[in-house]
Amino acid sequence: MRSFPDGLAELIGASAAIAEVRTRVDRIADSDASVLVTGPSGSGKDVVARLLHQRGRRAAQPFVAINCGAVPGELIESELFGHEAGAFTGAVKARRGRFELAHGGTLFLDEIGDMPLAMQVKLLRVLETRAVERVGGMLATHVDVRIVAATNIDLAAAIAAGRFREDLFYRLAVVEIALPPLAARRDDIPALIAHFAARAAPPERRIDFNPTAMTLLQSLAWRGNLRELRNVVERATALHPGDIVDYAGTLRLTEGGARGGDARLHEPLPAPPPRPNRVAGLPPAAIGSVDLKHILDEVEQTYIERALRSTAGGVAESARLLGLRRTTLIEKMRRLNIARVPAH
Repeated sequence: MRSFPDGLAELIGASAAIAEVRTRVDRIADSDASVLVTGPSGSGKDVVARLLHQRGRRAAQPFVAINCGAVPGELIESELFGHEAGAFTGAVKARRGRFELAHGGTLFLDEIGDMPLAMQVKLLRVLETRAVERVGGMLATHVDVRIVAATNIDLAAAIAAGRFREDLFYRLAVVEIALPPLAARRDDIPALIAHFAARAAPPERRIDFNPTAMTLLQSLAWRGNLRELRNVVERATALHPGDIVDYAGTLRLTEGGARGGDARLHEPLPAPPPRPNRVAGLPPAAIGSVDLKHILDEVEQTYIERALRSTAGGVAESARLLGLRRTTLIEKMRRLNIARVPAH
């Protein structure tokens, strides 16, 4: 049983954060050590799990996954360990569990932090003995599986609160891989968009975003991470097949999603004004009457003040929104006499 479609998993992007994840995957792929993958929901933990399988010595064997938070507590034991015929109402024939199905390969325990405590005890025993006993059965079956677990929960806090067993944590987290949120790898967004767009449609229907739209996309909160970005790309493909989406179109596509929540911190910058047609239409003599420096200062002041308001005076965050170095922004604020939090 495979929880992913056929094909190779990929970690898209060249940011330092994702490069570190890629390096760690390469180092431990051939090991049998249990791995705990952590990171926010939608950050790609399932991709890392499959990469570990595909690049290791078990690649030709089964990759089996189970979402521990999606299976009702009374059924998860049967799902993991299997059952014998007549073990409970509805068990009309014997059935292998995920451990047996993954024999020789990899078992991916997704959302392990949601597993009930009673089941955590049974899972720990299987990890220690490498043998499973089906529900209603009397015989133990040896299983050879590599365990990759994933969670978006702070397991240290769950252990402190008595919701997760510390001994199970140490069994699972022989090696840890922490995935960053999308907001921490904004430079990867153009490559991710190209990847999702290529998967969403054939070349003639593939979408793209113009530079101002891409700047907006790189400034958003992305609380849903890769899953949310993929959703936006697929929505754009459905609504604008084959188009290059502009800034206004991107605002509509992301409304209520990536731009939701704390608008003060993540309010996008205003759409840039249309570029003037340089001096076309002006007689030569009129060119000298244009105070270009004054015009540029006004434009800079407008954008800087808006960025500062949207970040409650956060200079570092404003510099990121504006694509400037922090020191450059401070110098411009000093030259234009702009306060940290401009008046509305």
